[in-house]
Amino acid sequence: PSALTANRKLYIIFTPFIQIRSVLTGIHIDMEILINSIIIVVCVIVLAKGSTWLVDSAVIIAHWLGIPTLIIGLTVVAFGTSAPEFGVTLLSGFQGKGDISVGNIVGSNIFNLGFILGGTAMVRSLNADKASVYRDGAFLLLGTVLLTIFIWDLSITRTAGFVLFSLLIIYLAYLFLKKQPVEEVSVDRREVRWYDFVFFFLGLGMIVGGAHFLVESSVIIAKMIGISEWVIGVTVVAFGTSAPELAISLTAALKGHHGISVGNLLGSDIFNMFGVLGLTAILKDLSVEPGVHSNMLVLVGMVLLVCIFMWTRWRISRLEGLILIIIGLARWFYSFYFGT
Repeated sequence: PSALTANRKLYIIFTPFIQIRSVLTGIHIDMEILINSIIIVVCVIVLAKGSTWLVDSAVIIAHWLGIPTLIIGLTVVAFGTSAPEFGVTLLSGFQGKGDISVGNIVGSNIFNLGFILGGTAMVRSLNADKASVYRDGAFLLLGTVLLTIFIWDLSITRTAGFVLFSLLIIYLAYLFLKKQPVEEVSVDRREVRWYDFVFFFLGLGMIVGGAHFLVESSVIIAKMIGISEWVIGVTVVAFGTSAPELAISLTAALKGHHGISVGNLLGSDIFNMFGVLGLTAILKDLSVEPGVHSNMLVLVGMVLLVCIFMWTRWRISRLEGLILIIIGLARWFYSFYFGT
């Protein structure tokens, strides 16, 4: 009895200190999540600005080298909006984080079609043309179905990456022969200056650095809140790398350039899937968790739905934009709630 009494007295004495320690531990955890969340926001800004500087300076340098405007549009500008995805996907792939590498591309494409295309259509109905449906939409649907088949065994081999990247080359060759650029290109025809090279390498460095810290902070948050790297890759990382598309599409829609909004997003999804993921898989085999199955089925359905929306009345209405947003929100909720 005396021992029990002594233990009870010690428990009463130290209880406040134990409670204070628990509170401080919770604050520490919350502060770490807050700090890494701030890092992610900063990385999104750095990626967006870095890709802008990289593309702008690369276009000027390419024109100075005598490269035709059509080639610039098919390569430099087209790859420009996919630069953040490329940085994150390639970096995480070589770090052995296949879930983030693949999840970033799958999530970015869903985000582009759901939140960005849907949100842009909510601001103003978007007109579509036959090229957007029969050329870009059909090619994107083909790639999405192929990727679903390739990835169903939870891996993307070098062979699959080679097939995807080869299809992109064929697509670009077709556009070149038909003289159809992916999007409108505005080339600054002034003479190249020394700082254009500085901005080129600075932009490249910002993409690499931003991608690195975005991946690292995202993984830390995923571990601290108990969700998988796949979920963090297909949601938070995908949102971060889609910032350039969001800015370009909303600005274009507000200015009435409907074709740029629709074409930019479809083209970006094409380059994400065939170019970024294809090239990354060629360099290194990628493995993912089973959560990819449901997300790929959602992506196939969204691409098909967007093609139908564009084909019916050659535009995407505000109501159709709302439907795309709802699908995007439902997919986010499903990923966080079920962890896939």
